[in-house]
Amino acid sequence: MVATLEKRDITHHSAVVPGAVPAARVEHISKIFVQRPLFWRGETKIVNAVSDISFTVQRGEIFGILGANGSGKSTLIRMLSTLLIPDEGTVEVFGFDVQRNEAEVKRLINRVSVEASFFKKLSALENLMYAARLYDMPVDEAREKAVYILGKLGMAEKRLYEPLENMSRGMQQKVAIARGLLTAPVLLLLDEPTTGLDPRSKQDVQRFVQRMRREHDTTVFLTTHDMDEADRLCDRIAIIADGKIVALDTPAELKRQIGAQIGKNGSTTMEDVFLALTGKSLDDDFETEAE
Repeated sequence: MVATLEKRDITHHSAVVPGAVPAARVEHISKIFVQRPLFWRGETKIVNAVSDISFTVQRGEIFGILGANGSGKSTLIRMLSTLLIPDEGTVEVFGFDVQRNEAEVKRLINRVSVEASFFKKLSALENLMYAARLYDMPVDEAREKAVYILGKLGMAEKRLYEPLENMSRGMQQKVAIARGLLTAPVLLLLDEPTTGLDPRSKQDVQRFVQRMRREHDTTVFLTTHDMDEADRLCDRIAIIADGKIVALDTPAELKRQIGAQIGKNGSTTMEDVFLALTGKSLDDDFETEAE
C-alpha cells in the first residue's frame, strides 16, 4: 500500500488567497548579536544580523530568501522557527505570535537545516521513527510515511536500515529532509536543503517540495545558494544583504527590472539580479552570523 500524507485543503501558487490569514507576517524585526573577544583581548563587536525587516507570505507560497553567507537569512529563519527571539518587531505564523504562542507555532512548522544532526549509530529509518515519536505519530503510520518519502527522494529501501554514519553527506541530507516532511507541516522552513546533493538528488527534493505544496497545503520558506533552484521553485524571492531586504518580487519581475538596468533583456539570470542588487557573490565573506 502506498503511504499518503495527511490531506488538507489543497492550494497551489495560483490559488493563494491574499485575504486569508497569512502563513507568516514579519513586521519590523531586528536582531543584534554581541561578539565578545576571547580572554578580553580585542574589541567587542556589535553585529546587526537583521535590521528592520518586514514582509508577508501568503498560504501556499514558496517564498525564497537569497543572501550571501552572513547576510542574515539564517537568523531570519531561526526567528520564524522560534529558535531565536527578535530584539524588536513581531513574527506571526498563521496568526500565532512566535513568542507568546510558541507551542502552537511549533505544531505548525518543521525546519530542515544544512547542519542537521542525527543519532549517527542508528539507521535512517530509526532516526525517522524517533522523530515521529516526538510528534506522537502512530508507529505503523510513521514507518509507512518514512519509507514512502525516502523513496520519493531517491533512496532505495535497503538503505533505510544502514547506520547514518555509513552514509554520504548527501544521503544524510535526504534523511534530514524526510524528517522535516514526515509530519506534513503547514509551514516548512528549508535552510539550504539541497547543499551537498548531486544534481539528480536536488531534482528529487525539488519535485517533492512542489508536491508538498500542491497536494498538502504546505507553505515553504527556502534559503538557498542555488540561483537556478530559487528561480525554478519560488513564487517570490527576497534578496537580503547586510541584514536588510534590498528587493522582493517574483523571479520574472526581478529579472525584468535588472535586465532593463544592465542591458540584458531576455537573458537575465538570477545570478545577474543578485550581483546587481548586492554587489557581491554568494561566496563573499561577511561578518559571520551568530549561532
